[in-house]
Amino acid sequence: MHDTTWFEIQGIPSVFIASTEFVDAAEVQAQALGLPEVRRIFVPHPIQDATDDEMRAKADAIVDEVIAALVD
Repeated sequence: MHDTTWFEIQGIPSVFIASTEFVDAAEVQAQALGLPEVRRIFVPHPIQDATDDEMRAKADAIVDEVIAALVD
């Protein structure tokens, strides 16, 4: 979240991506960092033990959403 916020402050469109386990933490961090509207997208948890194919599927599922957030 820190990097995403830094890029946004610099005027560089950014999107925070994490697993659904971190929805609440992301909200708290965004508020604490002073950018509550920072764009964030979540993929299903868990990711730690996901296979490469499972990770590709998670990425494929959100790629359009990421692109839309970056050009919005």
